Amino acid sequence: MKKILLCSLIALSCCYMEACRENRKAKNYNNKTMVDDAGLKFITNANEAGLTEITAANIALKNSSNAQVTQFAKMMITDHTEMGNKLKKLAADKYVSITNSVNEEHRNMINVLSTKTGADFDKAYMQMMVSDHEKVIELFRDGSTNTNAAINTLSKDDLPKLENHLSEAKKILSTIK
Repeated sequence: MKKILLCSLIALSCCYMEACRENRKAKNYNNKTMVDDAGLKFITNANEAGLTEITAANIALKNSSNAQVTQFAKMMITDHTEMGNKLKKLAADKYVSITNSVNEEHRNMINVLSTKTGADFDKAYMQMMVSDHEKVIELFRDGSTNTNAAINTLSKDDLPKLENHLSEAKKILSTIK
């Protein structure tokens, strides 16, 4: 009888430990999302990129006296806020957790950018915009082939706007000496 009780206790303990392990896994790896790994990567990276663009644009409004740069910054704030709102809705619908702040790498870029003024700022900001938009366009092109219809649609809808941002950024950068 003691052996049966001991075996039952061990089995119960194993089940309890397994149940606890699965809960941690769900919290850490967000198993409840309704997107695949590529979709999760798209949503989190697109959110990060949008937040970075908005933060940098707000600095541009303060640190630049170039009318083209400030006009571009206003467009970044308007367009990326709109795209961010659509992305937040998509994330909520698909149970994906996203942050409201930029990561350390982007925060460092923003900090360096915020120390510059005048033509130095304008050139650094527009170079950042060209580089960032080249990366985000690639991300959205990948998103446009995602198996999730909502990600696919959002990517295809926003891609032309991002391509326009890149084109404008290159044009402005070419005029800055």
